[in-house]
Amino acid sequence: MATMHAHPGHPGGSRMPGPPPLTPWSPDKKHSDRERWVCIYPAYINRKKTRQEGRRIPKQYCVDDPSPQEIRDVLQALNMNVLVELKQYPRERSRELQCRGRIRVQLRNDDGTPLNSDYASRDSILVHLGKTIPLLKSRQAKPQEQSQAASSSNAGQKKGKGKRR
Repeated sequence: MATMHAHPGHPGGSRMPGPPPLTPWSPDKKHSDRERWVCIYPAYINRKKTRQEGRRIPKQYCVDDPSPQEIRDVLQALNMNVLVELKQYPRERSRELQCRGRIRVQLRNDDGTPLNSDYASRDSILVHLGKTIPLLKSRQAKPQEQSQAASSSNAGQKKGKGKRR
């Protein structure tokens, strides 16, 4: 007689605690339910992307290679409800881990009024992100580090061809 075994689960043990999984969307959900929050992918505000590749706003408001963490930080500074998901944008060709990330943001109260009247639509949030992300401290430090690295890499090299063997 064969016995049935219970599924042991993942070998690494239990998963990290987090928010409960999202349920299927339905029109009777409230605006405060996470399923009703708008999704923002970094490709929406990436200056290096074309419209066909997923950019949603004009290049003048865009940023070079925004990360989901930068988007989250800017939206949290506005006191908005934010959720970061490890999802990939369908138009993204690269399958690498740094290209993943989707941000969900609550735009409206349960009665349908905007949470923040200055940012009542997704487009207004995207334009704000494009203007604010370049001002982050993490973005301000990068050009200085790159110029120092370029000058130090040239300092250790000898000039001339040297001896060939």
